Amino acid sequence: MTTAIAEQNNDRTRWLALYVLCTGMLMIVLDATIVNVALPSIQDSLGFSQSKLAWVINAYMIPFGGLLLLAGRLGDLVGQRRIFLVGLTIFTCASLLCAASQSQEMLIGARFVQGVGGALASAVILGMIVTMFPEPAHQAKALGVFGFVASAGGSIGLLLGGIITEAISWHWIFLINLPIGVLVAYLATRLVEAKEGIGLHEGADFPGAALITAALMIGVFTILQVSEWGWVDSKTLALSAVSAALLAAFIYRQATISNPLMPLRLFRSRNVAGANVLQALLVAGMFGMFFLGALYLQRVLHYSTLEVGLAFLPTTLVMGTLSLGFSEKLIMRFGPRKTLIPGVCLTVVALLLFARTPVDGNYLIDLLPPFLLIGVGMGSAFPAIMTLAMSGATPEDAGLASGLVNTSMQVGGAIGLAVLATLSTQRTQHLVDSGVSNASALTSGYHLAYLVGAGLAAVAVGIAVFVLRDVAPAGAPHGAPAPEPELEERAPEPAYSDAG
Repeated sequence: MTTAIAEQNNDRTRWLALYVLCTGMLMIVLDATIVNVALPSIQDSLGFSQSKLAWVINAYMIPFGGLLLLAGRLGDLVGQRRIFLVGLTIFTCASLLCAASQSQEMLIGARFVQGVGGALASAVILGMIVTMFPEPAHQAKALGVFGFVASAGGSIGLLLGGIITEAISWHWIFLINLPIGVLVAYLATRLVEAKEGIGLHEGADFPGAALITAALMIGVFTILQVSEWGWVDSKTLALSAVSAALLAAFIYRQATISNPLMPLRLFRSRNVAGANVLQALLVAGMFGMFFLGALYLQRVLHYSTLEVGLAFLPTTLVMGTLSLGFSEKLIMRFGPRKTLIPGVCLTVVALLLFARTPVDGNYLIDLLPPFLLIGVGMGSAFPAIMTLAMSGATPEDAGLASGLVNTSMQVGGAIGLAVLATLSTQRTQHLVDSGVSNASALTSGYHLAYLVGAGLAAVAVGIAVFVLRDVAPAGAPHGAPAPEPELEERAPEPAYSDAG
């Protein structure tokens, strides 16, 4: 009787811990899009030029995208909860600095520090969740919660950003992080187990850390500057070459030293490698849809910031319903790959429907159907992607695998958004120069971006069909996954066994 009560209490504690960790993740995910909606108000308040205004976003994205892999590995080495709390503290304190900013330089600097904290905190969350929930059904449900937060958080940010900016001021989009950050940190110390890391001696590769962090930061910076410099500008080409050279040096170092920062054995699993590439492609199209869709609503259909947020609400609701209510059942019934393929196909269809939105678009006829379809597609796909992307990780590598998942999402999103936004802008400018009306030129530019996004999502379908392994639920023993000699042939999780 006593044992049963203790097990029940432990089970309740870990579910509460999941919600605490996901609340922290939601706060970080929200920060990207909630700021997007407030940019015009920030520009008016602090006197940003149009070109410099982009640095309110870029200053956050560069350290965030650059540090995720390193942060994930640090979690493995020194303890995931410790890294989470350090990152959360930095993020919360930087949010206060952002809210108090009275100059452009102060806000940009605070956003950079906020990006550092966001990377540290978010990189280890998925690893902690997988470790806390080794049982098949519970893990699928927990990943559904995380998948919803990671995928739908952006659309929630659009709504909250519109409400807060219109009702109070842009300063409050940062101030609301303070009570949330303090509460999450307090509850995490009470509910999340403080497991020790495997020790810095197992992979404290500081030269490797410098190489990968520099490669990713320079790469993200270059991508974000493409819209200003162009694809074939000498600066773009030079920095791209530097980033690629640093990445190549990092991979060579990891393959040749005894205690690498990022053990390359993780990539021997085609499910891990394939799921991360698939996610990067899928997120590229989704980020483009959120960003360019919001611009279409504002600049062509003349929606207010609050109306833009409300327009995306059906997507959020559908994602939440699927991720939180049905993804576990679908994954346990059909396996993650069979759940993933229809979801990605629906995303392709949704992006193709966005590519036919007219200048005088009607929300119910032209926008609501693709909004609902992309909600269904992403809501079913993302939990399955998380399951597959974490499938090759041992408990010692869980933080690294978690950081890799977040890196593929954020860097894939940054690259995709840069490509789609640049193509859209170039198409629009060409049509305006040809005498086409501004609204028609903008709409045509968005259509081109959606078609390219649909193409990327179609490639993701190909990866899901031809690269990922078909896995089926199996009555595997409870407990943490144990490594096998060849990751390619091993069961991706204790929840599943290879069927192909």
